[in-house]
Amino acid sequence: MKRTVKLYFHFLTIHMESMMQHKMSFFLTSLGQFLISFNVFLGVYFMMARFHQVEGFSYSQVLLCFSVSLMAFTLAETFFRGFDTFNTMIANGEFDRILLRPHNTVFLVLCNKIELTRVGRLLQAVVMLWFGVVNSGVEWTVSRTLTVVLMIFSGTLIFACIFIIYASICFFTLEGLEFMNVFTDGAREYGKYPVSIYGKTVMTICTYLVPFALFQYYPFLYVIGRTQDIRYALLPFLALLFCLPTALFWRFGLRRYQSTGS
Repeated sequence: MKRTVKLYFHFLTIHMESMMQHKMSFFLTSLGQFLISFNVFLGVYFMMARFHQVEGFSYSQVLLCFSVSLMAFTLAETFFRGFDTFNTMIANGEFDRILLRPHNTVFLVLCNKIELTRVGRLLQAVVMLWFGVVNSGVEWTVSRTLTVVLMIFSGTLIFACIFIIYASICFFTLEGLEFMNVFTDGAREYGKYPVSIYGKTVMTICTYLVPFALFQYYPFLYVIGRTQDIRYALLPFLALLFCLPTALFWRFGLRRYQSTGS
């Protein structure tokens, strides 16, 4: 385990050094990521300025919820980007080389691409989280603080699982399927607001099929004081069970993978 962690940080250092070879490109790309997500923030701001609340949630509470979703997605996209671009790895034969290396395939794909330019979007998520924490009127306790940390951690792994499922599908199709963006970029977009505002159907899907609500909505109710039931704060742990079918699907696809001959 210690050796694996050391190797990962070695890959991370390589990616950082590579990006710093073109500092202006890194800066401009990071700035672009900030501005893209800033447009989304403006949409929330103008809507809340007009209506003041949505489903009883105030502007600062919405920002708190949005920041958790945005931070989780950004962290997943930063460190699991290799799975999001997995179809190109298959197309150019790079995955065939990975199969020849004496290490776990998931780990090697993970290390293949680390998108550090997402720091711009991450910075915005941190600012929104700070604003939400200060202005939401929440009486912050140890349990509520730990719940927010757990929401971000669980959300990162859920988005990572979606990327891995997308990569697993590529074993059969050899090309990425655009509909998966509904669960990645789409989830980031409707994560702007608590999931409950989208209706019962979406709420059911996000609870039992893809567990976005288990890390975004239910524990959020505990954080802002809508419920005192501590079980709501523990639901992100239940969401982590989604990692199990994800791992099984990856192994299923890997066993049936045939080289593209590239």
